[in-house]
Amino acid sequence: MKTLDVICYLLVLVGALNWGLVGIFEFNLVDFIFGKTFIDKIVYTLVGASAVYLILGHNGIKMRCCSKK
Repeated sequence: MKTLDVICYLLVLVGALNWGLVGIFEFNLVDFIFGKTFIDKIVYTLVGASAVYLILGHNGIKMRCCSKK
């Protein structure tokens, strides 16, 4: 897998965990770590962009990751 694929997967996992915490405990981990600053908006934007990248590049990622050598 490419490094970008791994980074995107990690960002989407962080975003999913954050939303899980918000839904269950009403605790926003990103706001807790970074506060209500422009950095939290950057994190949310990167998570969203990563999700779009993974959705649009799904077939290519699957071929790179799961192809037999």
